Amino acid sequence: MHSRRTRRTFLQKTGALLGGLALSGAPVATLADTQGIQRRTPPPPGMNPFGVALVGLGNYATNQLAPALQETERCRLTGIVTGTPAKADKWMAEYNIPEQNVYNYETFDRIADNPDIDIVYVVLPNSMHAEYAIRAAEAGKQVITEKPMATSVRDCERMIEACDQAGVKLSVGYRLHFEPHHQEIMRLGQEQVFGPVTVVEASFSFTSRNTDAWRFSKEMAGGGALLDVGVYAIQGARYTIGEEPVRVRASGYNTRPDIFTEIYETILWEMEFPGGAVSSHSTSYSANVNRLYMMAPRGWARIEPAFMYNSVSGETNEGPMGYPHVTQQALQMDDFARCITEDETSRVSGEEGLKDMQVIEAIYRSIDRNGRWVEV
Repeated sequence: MHSRRTRRTFLQKTGALLGGLALSGAPVATLADTQGIQRRTPPPPGMNPFGVALVGLGNYATNQLAPALQETERCRLTGIVTGTPAKADKWMAEYNIPEQNVYNYETFDRIADNPDIDIVYVVLPNSMHAEYAIRAAEAGKQVITEKPMATSVRDCERMIEACDQAGVKLSVGYRLHFEPHHQEIMRLGQEQVFGPVTVVEASFSFTSRNTDAWRFSKEMAGGGALLDVGVYAIQGARYTIGEEPVRVRASGYNTRPDIFTEIYETILWEMEFPGGAVSSHSTSYSANVNRLYMMAPRGWARIEPAFMYNSVSGETNEGPMGYPHVTQQALQMDDFARCITEDETSRVSGEEGLKDMQVIEAIYRSIDRNGRWVEV
């Protein structure tokens, strides 16, 4: 656990906190009635929107979550937590946030006394997710944390326990569960529309040379590209096949050891599933790959680019999917608010984040064992 002084210094140094770029093995509803779009259900008459406080005002909060909260029906932006006074002033002016709803990392726990804030959304570096999610739960607030849920299985378990003990709900920012192309590949795979899925290939990489970014720190990021964007590839296989992987094998590589001093530059891995399906994956900070592909006996489906905020495109052997763009984060947050209202477990619950971390830890165990198969 880092000291608060260290956290504040780190946050001020990096400036921009990049949140997640998306699991459930449970079947999803057939999408025919909505043409593949996960539509929001309007709030009950007379229901006030849930107040959301964003913890960490970096790139993802600034350019994705805050704008999405202007489109939500069941949520509204009512508070912020930041260690940068200039950011606080800017957000207060832009989003009409009252001063009493602005916190820093030392005053965060006072959020417990603020009735304007119902949901705390943690958008901090990965290693800080567990601490602030647990503190939010102890403050009696509903909790969303960005992906990855945490940097260890044990921290995921601690977060789930804290929310259960506090009687609040916990969700992970897996926005792609609410994107129509991904909902369609879930349907095609889980309902075996083309027969049982035999092969999945899912990869997500981008080129990054900003070595000052927190994602290059093993302590802050927890493991580089695998936790940053590779987690989307893990999810893609899980929710396309509709099963949990039983074993994995993996390899890690560094072609630029002068830059990648703490983390792997590139990781390649394979997964086996109980029904016989296999998947292959890659993630890297030195490539540009963004796709999700499935094959079955009577057909195939592909989403490419797959994991973006907007320019998602997909097709099957029968033709283009052709679904429109949606604001994934707005759908995600509105669905969490609906789950609170209707006392349901989120489809992107803490348990889903825990499953991904169990796979991630198995991948690193395999790398440590020179690429041997290891059980998840």
